[in-house]
Amino acid sequence: MPTYAYACKDCGHAFDIVQSFSDSTLTSCPECQGTLRKKFNSVGVVFKGSGFYRTDSRDAKGSTVSAAAPASSAPAPAAAPAASAPAAAAS
Repeated sequence: MPTYAYACKDCGHAFDIVQSFSDSTLTSCPECQGTLRKKFNSVGVVFKGSGFYRTDSRDAKGSTVSAAAPASSAPAPAAAPAASAPAAAAS
């Protein structure tokens, strides 16, 4: 059930209430019995799962994930020649 925000036009009392979609809009303030108005805020939407991120629909060249992959693989080739050098010295 959604949470709705109300504010009184007369006394300024503001509060949130959980109401069903089928419930009627509140009209009187619980503090002063004045006229209420429903406040509208931006909708908080959270996209979860695959397909909602910038990198999910791009090729490997355009994503930020692939840009980080070469940087993480760069130390591996540098370590390989160092490992082969002692082997050459031992022979």
